[in-house]
Amino acid sequence: MDVRHQLAPRQRARLNVHYVRIPTGGHPITRTRTATRPDLGDRQILNVVLASLDDDQAIDPSTIDLHGKSLIADHMVVASGRSNRHVSAIATHLAEKLKAEGVQVRTEGLAKGDWVLLDCGDVIVHLFRPEVRDYYNLEKMWSAALPDDSVPATGP
Repeated sequence: MDVRHQLAPRQRARLNVHYVRIPTGGHPITRTRTATRPDLGDRQILNVVLASLDDDQAIDPSTIDLHGKSLIADHMVVASGRSNRHVSAIATHLAEKLKAEGVQVRTEGLAKGDWVLLDCGDVIVHLFRPEVRDYYNLEKMWSAALPDDSVPATGP
């Protein structure tokens, strides 16, 4: 029985998958797809992200702990660059460093450079130009305390 079917999709993606392809009239070709290192947790990914942002001189990086607030990730990092080109360069360098560590990274907004999103699995990184960051103010939205469920809502 194949154990991969019993694992969650995120765990399944971390396995090395071997497959054999036999071209018509040729010899078998064996390939290995390497994926995310299973020992790299969200804290290690967060440390790589913060070190890369520091190396690339990102402006005012802040980390938001999402435990208990959202199921999409465990940590959110928000930082700014000086210009569109600086934001795109920070995102490109960060994606390269994470891919070198074996982390699967998806990026959005890289071409325009106003707001770049990097989805690193358990860590989400938002890179902005300063005026775009001020406009959306993600830190305020995600840092707000959750309403306490034990206190009944008062109504008319």
